[in-house]
Amino acid sequence: MSDVGFTHVALTVSDMEKSIAFYGKYAGMTVVHRRQDPKNNSDVAWIGDLTRSFVIVLMQVNQVKNTLLPACHLGVACNTREDIDRFCEQAKLEGVLLDGPHDWGTPVGYWVFIRDPDGHTLELSYGQEISFIVENARKQLC
Repeated sequence: MSDVGFTHVALTVSDMEKSIAFYGKYAGMTVVHRRQDPKNNSDVAWIGDLTRSFVIVLMQVNQVKNTLLPACHLGVACNTREDIDRFCEQAKLEGVLLDGPHDWGTPVGYWVFIRDPDGHTLELSYGQEISFIVENARKQLC
């Protein structure tokens, strides 16, 4: 059986171990596949949260030239507002808090932007209604 639909996003990183640790800590992701790319001899890791068939492909390079800045970001939903607050405090202590937390109500919810080791932006949120909105759209199309 072959995958169908949105399966991954790829990011370049300068330090694979730091990136794996960051996304493990702030997004609950774990390495599901890791290898050396034979074409350019670089480290590649697929990380996922094991809730769906979607991964972030981390590709190690010498220098990250383009980063996801706040308007362009990866978004991860958290279980509670308290999780957001806890991550926000940790990010402040580590000097990686970019913005927030903010409560923008329905459908955006409570969110914060955090900077990963290479400057990519991760949004952590609670109360976004993406699954609800997608399910309603699916019902209307069927």
